[in-house]
Amino acid sequence: MDTSPARRRRPWRLAFLGDLALDVVIVPASPLARGTDVPGTVSFRIGGSAATAARWAARLGARAAFVGAVGRDAWGRRLVATLRADRVVPRVARVAGSSMRIGVIVEPGGERSFVAWRAAADGLSPAALRPAWFAVDLLHLPAYSLVNEPLAQAAARAVALSREHGALLSVDLASRGPLLSHGRREAWRRIARADPDLLLGNADEVAAMTGARGPRALLELAPVLVVKRGSEGCAVWARMPGRGADPLSLEVLSAPIATGDTTGAGDAFDAGFILAWLDARAAGMALSVALRRAALAGNRAAARHLLGPRREIVS
Repeated sequence: MDTSPARRRRPWRLAFLGDLALDVVIVPASPLARGTDVPGTVSFRIGGSAATAARWAARLGARAAFVGAVGRDAWGRRLVATLRADRVVPRVARVAGSSMRIGVIVEPGGERSFVAWRAAADGLSPAALRPAWFAVDLLHLPAYSLVNEPLAQAAARAVALSREHGALLSVDLASRGPLLSHGRREAWRRIARADPDLLLGNADEVAAMTGARGPRALLELAPVLVVKRGSEGCAVWARMPGRGADPLSLEVLSAPIATGDTTGAGDAFDAGFILAWLDARAAGMALSVALRRAALAGNRAAARHLLGPRREIVS
């Protein structure tokens, strides 16, 4: 990759392929009670792993584009308009049916449960893609984009197109349930076929992929692995040229943040990490320094997401 000073001054060009969704976020003020009401709040927000990461990348200064599909409905139009308002370039196919919706129930302490109706989000086909969309520095895929058809075929085509332009590839493991919906072996095979340069996931997702082998096993799939640990920060492993089976290992801590809703924080982390990692690579920094800076930037982006206002959509 060109690392000349002129190259480094240009904003990074990033594409995020996958899900753009309406999040219906339910935050009860007291424990749920079967068969009756409890007080709380219900809000409509723009969501989706790929879209949230794209919005944060744009906020952090990148030239970010989102590639995906929405339905031919009013919610789809509102979601695309919100992307534009957040300075993300939408490369969106409109397909039959409803736009993706996710019910998010936020428990006390911030843990969440999801009910996902993927609907139009899985309807992106390879034929809808344009090669010029993938003249980028990096393509980012949540693992959701590798699970269902035709979206998984579109993701494979996007990887091939972006590689033709010398782009890097990052993959986020996204969610344990969808990730293992076809079994652990198939999840492993699909990620291996994508051949990412950077793999990110939380501790539960990594454990689901590796079992007793431990996180380092995922270095078979990517040269850099980031394990997000929420309020505890993150851990990073990287294959080191000339060190054989002994990888670089880093622990990067973050200050705990009290919050009632952690939705989207992992995607904000991805955006912060990716941009700082690209900057450090372009500056020729040592791998250990580059990864530590990227991890700190990811933690800062996640903290800003948790402490900042959420983008709500008016119905």
